[in-house]
Amino acid sequence: MGRGATVTEGVHPSAPPTDPVPREPEGTEQTRAGRHTGRRSRPWTPLAVGIAIAFLLGALVSVIPLPYAVLQPGPATNVLGSTSGKDGAQVPRIDIAQAPTYPTTGALDFTTVRVLGGPGYRVNAMDLLVAWISPDQDVHPAEELFPPQATKEQVAEENKAEMTSSQHEAAAVALRATGRTVPTVVKVVQVADGAPATGELKPGDVLISVGGVPASDPAGVRAAIQRVTAGQPVEVVVTRDGARTTTHPKTGTTTNPDGTSRTYLGIVLSTDYDLPFPVTIDAGNVGGPSAGLMFALGIYDKLTEGALTGGRTIAGTGTIDDAGTVGSIGGIRQKIAGARDAGADFFLAPAGNCADLSGGQPAGIRVVKVSAFADALADVEAIAAGRTDDLPHC
Repeated sequence: MGRGATVTEGVHPSAPPTDPVPREPEGTEQTRAGRHTGRRSRPWTPLAVGIAIAFLLGALVSVIPLPYAVLQPGPATNVLGSTSGKDGAQVPRIDIAQAPTYPTTGALDFTTVRVLGGPGYRVNAMDLLVAWISPDQDVHPAEELFPPQATKEQVAEENKAEMTSSQHEAAAVALRATGRTVPTVVKVVQVADGAPATGELKPGDVLISVGGVPASDPAGVRAAIQRVTAGQPVEVVVTRDGARTTTHPKTGTTTNPDGTSRTYLGIVLSTDYDLPFPVTIDAGNVGGPSAGLMFALGIYDKLTEGALTGGRTIAGTGTIDDAGTVGSIGGIRQKIAGARDAGADFFLAPAGNCADLSGGQPAGIRVVKVSAFADALADVEAIAAGRTDDLPHC
């Protein structure tokens, strides 16, 4: 028996020790299976049965999928940094061509949320238990975060589209802040099957005018279509493959949810921008619109002299629209925790998320409230200059 052991193998702790098995005489052939060793079998006590049941239940709940989603802190990524290109060489995350850019220091981190669960990915009871214990994780019914009946492919495609749109808006806002002119354009992104515009309009067409009215925004385009009698063609001028083209799609009629009818072409529109030079952003395998604010700050920093952050590490989140308004996002507490763990000193949070931080400022990082790109820009400049006493907070 090894040192520290309290019982002999095969002996119940409360039973007296059994006699040792006598050694077999030399030359005697005897199989171990045919020899009685004096060991007693262990009975199935209530405790053993309870342990076995608990083990089986634990194994069962660890694999049963549950209709919840868990939000966890995700990684923070410096938009001023670089990433590996196709050939392994380092390329900037924000690549600006055909325009002067300037070196900078510090970091502007966009933050992420890691989601367990949702379409195609189910969580189990163990995941929920860990999340409920952790102060940096949240549990939500999956239906609160994802559309009903959505597939994981649909969710991924929507996130990708939102990321692309946020990058375009960020570039427009940042370039306008540097004094450059960035016209808004309306683009056809889809022509519905069997739509009246089939054969005349194509995805990728940039609308110049509809019925003689300049196509300045999607709402204006829809209003121009409504002026046409359903069933009649309308003149639509577009830019296609770099050339101006005049088309004459026939209109149709459809019914609104309230029972009224309206004229339509059957096209899906998006807002895009005519940038004076190419701006490309590599966000890695991240989707969604919430990095727009940090992209805009990063683009502005690279297009202006000096280090916008003053060498500090500043993280943040928030959508951004054509007017530069910063919108609220989901998972704010997880993003702040991820930024803190990545070493950020300050976190730019949308004003609309202040209600989610009613418990007060989190430890280890200072949260700064922002409502618009201009606010965020002024706050980052104040942080760089060391003027942090009057920074707005939730």
